Amino acid sequence: MPELDDDGGKFKARNKKKIEERDLKKMAPQLRSKYLAYEDPSKDVAEQQANAAKRLIEKKKKYQMDNAPPSDEEMQEKDKHEKLIGQLKAAEARNRLRIMRLRYQSSKAQEISHLIACQPTALKAVRLQALVPSYPDTKDKGDALDKLDRERVENLLEDSKGLLVNRIN
Repeated sequence: MPELDDDGGKFKARNKKKIEERDLKKMAPQLRSKYLAYEDPSKDVAEQQANAAKRLIEKKKKYQMDNAPPSDEEMQEKDKHEKLIGQLKAAEARNRLRIMRLRYQSSKAQEISHLIACQPTALKAVRLQALVPSYPDTKDKGDALDKLDRERVENLLEDSKGLLVNRIN
């Protein structure tokens, strides 16, 4: 008849014959472990198993307490925090776009200035500068030239023979 456990009446497998300690030590490790699997654990091992079970129960209780549903106040704080994080991310994105836009405008202005400087005559350079400004006019600045500069530009534009603007190559 199978042996019943003392606690719950469940079947508990046991070894049919007892082996002495010296014979147990002579056994190969695999056979020894198979034999000891069906023996009652020693007092130290049983104590350690009980301690481990207690620790697991404590961890389970702590986990359940930590994962309790948050209160309304905690939810409001979390919502405020998420909103603040969203605002910060949006501000960072706007700043990145602004920096990219400024970098693009700067490189475009440098390229236009280089094209103007490479014109063969001053008249062509002035015309190109008038037609393609380096920076876009965001607001009406009025007259950018003073009286002396305006007179020089008008003289250059009136010079149909190119006497004032011929460059030596």
